[in-house]
Amino acid sequence: MLKGKTALITGSTSGIGLGISKALARQGANIVLNGFGDVEGPRAEVLAAMQGNGAVVGYHGADMSRAADIADMFAYSTAKFGKVDILVNNAGIQHVARVEDFPVERWDAIIAINLSSAFHTTRLALPAMQAAQWGRIINLASVHGLVGSAQKSAYVAAKHGIVGLTKVTALENATTGITCNAICPGWVLTPLVQKQVDAKAAEHGISNEDAKKLLLGEKEPSMQFTTPEELGDLAVFFCSPGANNVRGVAWNMDGGWAAQ
Repeated sequence: MLKGKTALITGSTSGIGLGISKALARQGANIVLNGFGDVEGPRAEVLAAMQGNGAVVGYHGADMSRAADIADMFAYSTAKFGKVDILVNNAGIQHVARVEDFPVERWDAIIAINLSSAFHTTRLALPAMQAAQWGRIINLASVHGLVGSAQKSAYVAAKHGIVGLTKVTALENATTGITCNAICPGWVLTPLVQKQVDAKAAEHGISNEDAKKLLLGEKEPSMQFTTPEELGDLAVFFCSPGANNVRGVAWNMDGGWAAQ
């Protein structure tokens, strides 16, 4: 379905971003990975997902808190593939503290990586999408783009901002072949969430499995984690002809979290 298209996925060397990268790769898209740490392992997983369909995997290690790095990543992607057809804004970090105790430098970093980076990627992606009259922008916003949680002021503020940016981008391109939508997952067992599970297990002196149940029981009625594979399937739908008129939505995949 996506043969000949190129998808750039930020924060895609693990977790949700890697899951979405593999899902788009199965549909024939070229993939530009981005992130820190091991690159060859994720690259091999994406290549395996392609199953010899002729698509290509690129990588750029842009620091998503730096506008200049993001611009360089787009220059690389354009030089290698011609343009970015599908943009998935997934990069994100987390810090937990009460507002009065929240370190200023952590606030600035979370806003930069979780929100401002999506503005920079979007403004750089749009001109080529507009020229081609086709594009897909998918923002990973989290259920925290819809509801709040204590001690997550920066993360919640950034994710609410992502939902707003999604709506404006969709409206500004509503008469074109470019769509912009947000995915709002609940708990996904990424390395970021596993750290919260580990902390809860240590705090309560319980097993990791019991800590997972405790975490899910606090927020997610389904009592199950959303998987990167499920989020990848939703991203594929957003890129399909069936989603041509899905514009500006914040689509929660949260096991009923926001329905309460």
